[in-house]
Amino acid sequence: MEIQKIIAELQYKAVRSSGAGGQNVNKVSSKVVLSFDLKNSQALSEEEKALLETNLSSRLTADLVLILNCDEDRSQLKNKEIVTKRFLELIKKGLHVPKIRKATKVPKSVIKKRIKDKKNLSEIKQSRRKPNLD
Repeated sequence: MEIQKIIAELQYKAVRSSGAGGQNVNKVSSKVVLSFDLKNSQALSEEEKALLETNLSSRLTADLVLILNCDEDRSQLKNKEIVTKRFLELIKKGLHVPKIRKATKVPKSVIKKRIKDKKNLSEIKQSRRKPNLD
């Protein structure tokens, strides 16, 4: 995965934002919408595309386009930086393959200790009982 190639494939669109800004909101398009076409990406290998498709399936459109937007700041430039950073983190998490867990055997000493403790507790409870007077 080459970050520069992926960033070159991103498409940005500026939209009018809601929220803070007063009268400025009505004039300035400060909200940034980022879109990334996963299916037609040249920067990712087929394996990476398949991995991202499964890991990010809930965030992709039917055409396999990832859309993120940001309107946190009043500045369009800062919003663009924020959404790009968010996108790169999302891609890194999507490409992460967790380690396969190796099944291990429970040690015999642990099993013996558990049984010994159970017997000990059983004897303590046994000694608390009233004697059986039959």
